[in-house]
Order: sequence, then C-alpha cells, then structure tokens
Amino acid sequence: MIQDLGDKKLNNAYAQRIPNPEDRIFRFDNDKILVKALPEGRLLLPEAGELGCPEAQYLFSIGEKRFFLEAPVGSALSKGVSHEDLQIPEGFSFESVRNFRRLEIKELAFAAATAYHLYQWYRDNQYCGRCGRPVKHGVRERALCCPECGNIIYPKIAPAVIVALTDGDRILLTRYNGRAYKRYALIAGFTEIGETAEETVAREVMEEVGLKVKNITYYKSQPWGTDSNLLLGFFCELDGSDGITMDEEELSTAEWFHRGEMPEEDDGFSLTREMMAVFQRGER
Repeated sequence: MIQDLGDKKLNNAYAQRIPNPEDRIFRFDNDKILVKALPEGRLLLPEAGELGCPEAQYLFSIGEKRFFLEAPVGSALSKGVSHEDLQIPEGFSFESVRNFRRLEIKELAFAAATAYHLYQWYRDNQYCGRCGRPVKHGVRERALCCPECGNIIYPKIAPAVIVALTDGDRILLTRYNGRAYKRYALIAGFTEIGETAEETVAREVMEEVGLKVKNITYYKSQPWGTDSNLLLGFFCELDGSDGITMDEEELSTAEWFHRGEMPEEDDGFSLTREMMAVFQRGER
C-alpha cells in the first residue's frame, strides 16, 4: 500500500530533502522514465545512490521502501539544473512511461504511474494560477501554496469511467483510433462537469457506439497516473438494439465477443483487463 506520510519524524514529509542511497528515485523527461533493462524484458528503477543522491522531492513509501522524484528540469524544484548536468548511470536509459507494466514488481508499476502523475503536477504548477507568483510546498499536506494570495493547489485527479457493456454472454470490446495502445479495451471516457459517473457511462456508450444501456452497476476503481485519472469501473447491460454506430474518430473497432472467444487476458495490472477477465470467467 502506498503511504503518504513517509518518515514521521520529519514535520515536513513533503519538503525537498536528500534521499538515502538505497531509496528508489524517479527521473522523468516529459513522457519518458529512467530505467534499467533486465532479462525477460523487465525494467528496474534506479536507486538514489546510482544517481549521486540528488536533491529530490519525497513522494511516498511502500512498506519500508521510500520513493523520491528528482526535480523536473525547468521546474521550480530544479534550481537551474539542465539536462546536460544529469548523470545517467551505466546500463540505464529512458523508456516510454507506457512501459510501466514491465517493471519487475507490479506494485512498482503502480508506484511509477503515481510518481508520473505527481511529476506532471509539479512540472505544470510552478506559479499561482490566481496571482502568477511562484508557489511553495505545503508543510502539512501534499499541496503547492502561494505565499502571496494564499491560493492552495492540490494534485489534479480527473475521474473517468471504464464500461463493460454486456448482452447475455456477449461483451462489447473496442480498439482506440490513433493511439499507441492497439489491443482490445472497453469503452471509456471522462466525467464532465455536473455529471454523475452513471450518467457518464450512458453518455459515453451512446457517443462511441450508439447503444443504450440499463442496470448500470459499479465494480471498483483504480488510480491511473499516466493520465492523472481515477478510473471508475462499471458493468451495464444492453437496452434494446445491438446495432453498433461507431464513432470513427474515437474508435477503430467495436465488436461483440462471446465469453469463450475473447481475445485478451487479464494482465494483473489494468482495471480494464481485469473486468474483461471477470466477464470471461462468468462472474458477471
């Protein structure tokens, strides 16, 4: 479980401080993360000692392991550090953040996604959106605070739904159009202002495949840091005609699959694939 308070002996758990050599550290360069390739295609995060124990931002702990974010270059955290100044240890290189799933332990994959979520927040909120002055770190909670006008900025979390639309022993699977992820997925979309999650389910299904739904049932949620999301998983049933009218700007494919013919398996990582596996096993 990810813990937010870290070393409780420190009054300011979120302040910049030098990590211990054995602490894990995240270094991002926009949409890339510094990792080391291991056998079988797995990835390993660097320890702070391998990066020279740079000044860093404490993020969270998992058990006894502490995780830090190296100051994003060009951010208020970096104090003028340039990319040329950063040491890359032997054997390490930058990989796409979309490769989080290949980290050697699944909980580290979730940690990396959360770290990337926070990296984007720190990078994009150097100044107060109300008065334009530089912000500082909060001392009691994870927040960025404006010392001039008192504005407090919390990490952005965007709610979105994942929808498993079923019709008896069939489920609707889709593929995105124009995205790097090419495997089958479920209908998904962001919740809009003034909208309940259940209303989002009905709207997204209608917009993407032109179908009506009923019996919308909540399943579970999952943080998805690569897109600053909190994913809310729902099962629902087809209401009426099964004829698909696909939004070709959003999707390249939308097809009904019987339980025994589903093309994807649970990857032990994503809520989407878990929900597909739950239906495949006949549990929904």
